[in-house]
Amino acid sequence: MCQLLGMNCNTPTDIVFSFTGFATRGGLTDHHSDGWGIAFFEGSGVRHFVDYQSAVSSPVAELIKSCPIKSQHVIAHIRKATQGRVSLANCHPFVRELWGRYWVFAHNGDLKNFTPALDGPYRPVGTTDSELAFCYLLQELRKRFGETLPSLAELTPVLRELTAYIAGHGPFNMLLSDGSALFSHCSTNLYYIIRQHPFASAHLSDQDVSVDFSELTTANDRVAVIVTQPLTTNETWTQFAQGELKVFVDGAVVE
Repeated sequence: MCQLLGMNCNTPTDIVFSFTGFATRGGLTDHHSDGWGIAFFEGSGVRHFVDYQSAVSSPVAELIKSCPIKSQHVIAHIRKATQGRVSLANCHPFVRELWGRYWVFAHNGDLKNFTPALDGPYRPVGTTDSELAFCYLLQELRKRFGETLPSLAELTPVLRELTAYIAGHGPFNMLLSDGSALFSHCSTNLYYIIRQHPFASAHLSDQDVSVDFSELTTANDRVAVIVTQPLTTNETWTQFAQGELKVFVDGAVVE
């Protein structure tokens, strides 16, 4: 199956260190070589990059590793195809509009017999179970709340209900963001770490690369990183419980 990487911060931060290790799993240290993608929120806009080439051979991935784009919300994905051919249309993350905001979604898993009726404006462009699940989620949210943007307190329990239903059809590890919060649901494997003052050094598990975050941050910075498998060897990562949905805002767990 695929792998996920998310970042949520209280101040715009680049993801170059984490993405460098993560991208290595896209065909070098692991077999997720059927495409990749990444999305950065910037205000109300989204910088969105996808490629059907593996992350270790894609020139676009090299651009991301060498260009420190700063964002408070980032979602990345490397693909091992289970449903849908290798193509640009099937590369995560996917982006749609709801309530005048962009929503970004990526999924790791394999949904079986998941054939929801789509009777709203959202339709898959590709042929993955992942994009189908994303369209279903947005459709159901619009049905529940109409044209009114719900509060985080209203939205979270509905997302818990919907993700639990989808996960009844197979593994549903996912990342979802509208640029104000990052929602993370775990069916099988998902980990997170929160880096904050006092910052220390970190060493990648997939490459011989280290960084001392104390040299790059301020005492007020806080960064949450969510990933399918821990990216570093010398930090303590917290594993999600199966069936758990966590909400990150400003680099902290709020739900």
